[in-house]
Amino acid sequence: MKKLIINPENPQGILVDLTSEEIATKEQDANKAEEARIFRQNEKESKEESKASALAKLSALGLTEEEVQAIIK
Repeated sequence: MKKLIINPENPQGILVDLTSEEIATKEQDANKAEEARIFRQNEKESKEESKASALAKLSALGLTEEEVQAIIK
């Protein structure tokens, strides 16, 4: 992997290899970002499942669809 360094001495930029530490940090950051994405997705799915469960329970109590919608709005 390479990185582009732009500074006054190299206004056009210079490509240099990443150090092993930089590569490890980049991989850790990518892993953390993926874990955060998965966590957010799981949270979203959990909320959707809870809402569907609540709606099913309200319907099972004999409420009409309109009554259920009135409650959740």
